[in-house]
Amino acid sequence: MNITVRFAPSPTGHIHIGNARTALFNWLFAKKDGGRFILRFDDTDLERSRREYADQIEEDLLWLGIRPDKTVRQSERFPLYERAVEKLTEKGLLYPCYETPEELELRRKVRLSRRLPPVYGREALKLTSEERQAVEAQGRKPHWRFLLPNFDDDPFSPRRTEVRWDDLVRGHQTVDLASMSDPVLVREDGTFLYTLPSVVDDIELGVSHIIRGDDHVTNTGAQIALFRALDAEPPVFGHHNLLTTASGEGLSKRTGALSIASLREAGIEPMAVASLAVLIGTSEAVTGCRNMDELAERFDPASSSKSAAKFDPAELAMLSRNLIHTMPYEEAEEQLNEMGISGPGARPFWNAVRGNLEKVADAAFWWRIIREGPGETELSDEDRSFVREAFDLLPPEPWDRDTWRSWTESVKAVTGRKGKALFRPLRLALTGKESGPELADLMPLLNRDTAMSRRP
Repeated sequence: MNITVRFAPSPTGHIHIGNARTALFNWLFAKKDGGRFILRFDDTDLERSRREYADQIEEDLLWLGIRPDKTVRQSERFPLYERAVEKLTEKGLLYPCYETPEELELRRKVRLSRRLPPVYGREALKLTSEERQAVEAQGRKPHWRFLLPNFDDDPFSPRRTEVRWDDLVRGHQTVDLASMSDPVLVREDGTFLYTLPSVVDDIELGVSHIIRGDDHVTNTGAQIALFRALDAEPPVFGHHNLLTTASGEGLSKRTGALSIASLREAGIEPMAVASLAVLIGTSEAVTGCRNMDELAERFDPASSSKSAAKFDPAELAMLSRNLIHTMPYEEAEEQLNEMGISGPGARPFWNAVRGNLEKVADAAFWWRIIREGPGETELSDEDRSFVREAFDLLPPEPWDRDTWRSWTESVKAVTGRKGKALFRPLRLALTGKESGPELADLMPLLNRDTAMSRRP
């Protein structure tokens, strides 16, 4: 089978790490089998959809390492949906309804009071053409429902009708269509709800596998019925568990919680985001993968838990730090160049400082220290006198990683200082900081004249 998957965000806000989980599940699933990944913008809600959000989503996906094979926008595909409406209407599977939300809520309460399932009772099917005309003469416009195949001959006598599928994540699943209301596919203003365009696009684009959050499990039964009503074979479905905050709250594009854009701005590494988004809530240990190939090897949708996965942003920061501390120069080179860190000394500099960085951008601070010095340093009179004497003992060039050790041994022999009393003032004089990268690694990045310029 030629695998084709899709990620279908609504461009109504910034995508967050929970959305990234869905995108990455699909991307990795396709990547492992040489399949296709389609980015489909579900932008039929023309009032709330924004092009700037769509552009940001594309940028976020590229930052994560996801490069779609095809990008489509539902707002440009309305003729396809209109033809599907005609087809369903001709088959007698789409019918007009005129109830207001208040009327529907009242009927739901009545059914509950009678211990009946709170599903739509298909009252609109009983209207004659004259009655429909009379309702429309009052100014009401119909919304259109899909008639679920959950009855034999009488739509007012639904029977248990099981839709079954083998879920990529959850295993064997069953949904009873008799427990559901006929879904609304077209609103009163003629615009389409999610279900119809989604199914039509999946058919037209040849989507073979749909991987999405487990909040869609119940919807899948009705969607499978719609695929068949449109004379198409349903794709394979998979429903992964959702991500929540550490306190159990859901994530929302509208609030911007843990948006990919904000994580990028905070300096979090993209593979830290990808690793956590994919591995948390699975049987795999959550560790940072260096690249998508490594993450793909560890990815198994069936390993996802059936319960929501909670995570702490602090864990994300830790993964990012760990990746930076072992990051090869080649991976950091582009970012370093953008900060003006380049030339023959860039590689040894990166290897010297990476173990002390929270984010790659922090390298700019240490580059300035190496190139320009720490500026004024606060030393006691006693330490200042000691540092001056120590700097007079700086060894001749060339300097290497042993220079720091040989210098401090000479200083110790002459001054008698040792331990913190020896090392702290020297570090402060050279870097202006009490902690940081190993001075054995920093000394070769300096020359003797540069170091002597820091003599207080």
